[in-house]
Amino acid sequence: MTGTERLERNKEDAARSLLRTGVILGVGLAGTLDEVIFHQVLQWHNFYVHVEESGRIVSDGLLHLVSSAFLMAGALRLWRQRHALSALGSGMPLVAGVLMGVGGFNLYDGTVQHKLLDLHQVREGIANPLPYDIAWNLTALGVLLAGVWLWRRERVS
Repeated sequence: MTGTERLERNKEDAARSLLRTGVILGVGLAGTLDEVIFHQVLQWHNFYVHVEESGRIVSDGLLHLVSSAFLMAGALRLWRQRHALSALGSGMPLVAGVLMGVGGFNLYDGTVQHKLLDLHQVREGIANPLPYDIAWNLTALGVLLAGVWLWRRERVS
């Protein structure tokens, strides 16, 4: 393997690693924003709604702990990869990963947790949750696809 090939291989490995770090950060970001905006500020739902209020608060707290753990793991990975990020000269793999993580988490949340497991709805206590479900899942899919598009664009250039 020539020096140029080795350099390109190292850049590929660094880009993939930063993409994975971005996904981890994106999952943590999505969970934290969901918890803060939809659980606390708007009070549209809790993580698990089929229990009394104290159980709902505990389930939200557990979600917050998990999302915080993802943010910490992503931050630690990013700190360890700071040299790879500067060597790449572009943060686009990281941005693409964050978008994929946010979109993927919210699409999972909207399909598996909201519909298949019936842990909670996007908005509790309304007659027709379908418009909220559609908006939630389409937004999540759009963010996920934006991350995929950005990653593919970065890989081509």
